[in-house]
Amino acid sequence: MPPTSTELQSTLSKLQKLIEPELERFLQLSPDCPSRLQESMSYSLLAGGKRLRPALVLIACEACGGDLQAALPAACAIEMVHTYSLIHDDLPAMDDDDLRRGHPTNHRQFDEATAILAGDGLLTYAFEVIANHQKPESAALSCVLELSAAAGPEGMVGGQMADLQAETETITELDGLEKIHFRKTGRLLRAALRMGAITGGADDLTLSALSEYGYCLGLAFQITDDLLDITGNQAKMGKAVQKDQSHGKATYPGLLGVEASRERAAQLVQRARELISPLGNRSQQLEQLANFVLERDH
Repeated sequence: MPPTSTELQSTLSKLQKLIEPELERFLQLSPDCPSRLQESMSYSLLAGGKRLRPALVLIACEACGGDLQAALPAACAIEMVHTYSLIHDDLPAMDDDDLRRGHPTNHRQFDEATAILAGDGLLTYAFEVIANHQKPESAALSCVLELSAAAGPEGMVGGQMADLQAETETITELDGLEKIHFRKTGRLLRAALRMGAITGGADDLTLSALSEYGYCLGLAFQITDDLLDITGNQAKMGKAVQKDQSHGKATYPGLLGVEASRERAAQLVQRARELISPLGNRSQQLEQLANFVLERDH
């Protein structure tokens, strides 16, 4: 019997109970960090959310036979990087958003300069967390490489730049759109799976399978994100909707249409399920997440 959304919510709830206290603990910074900066960092990092990326780290670690507690530093670090990206994406120079997770965006709650510095702080502190707390050292080094590559100029930052350029350059091929969105969204999701696999001691074959699963999952996630901008409910989403078209963004529905976009997402999720099937019973939570990406409404 396939896993249900109720089972997924139970899984995420259990993992959140591990993740949230660790995020709070890591943000107990010394007096050398100005109190307003710490408050701004905490405001966004501890604002809730699905914690999908850290959950992926933990689920992949467990699927590879690892200890969840051992993977928590890597899980918290990737959430810090994700949160930094949201703070900066919301800035007036980028998407100029007023709401995030149902609350004022960081630059609205504080000010633009503080929001920029809060994002900078979370990005750099993420690597300090891995270097100081992820064990063994070989796993820490590998996680630093995975996260920096996924977040950097050939990953998320490069994808964001390409996404901005696409506002004035027409994208006519699916391959071109997927290259942008894999860098913008998929690289960090794949990095979460790879970091979890590394901390769980995965063999090369399992690491490769989880990498490909992450590629499919990341693209499917972006497709549903694009669809939710059209069909989503602002109250559920916790942010403004129907903004992509007004900003001239390159999206899957804009290129393929709504129904073809849904079909593409379903194809990617099906492929993701196939890739993890060799894990047997250990793939159940990964299958839950694949189903969630396809069916989510926020």
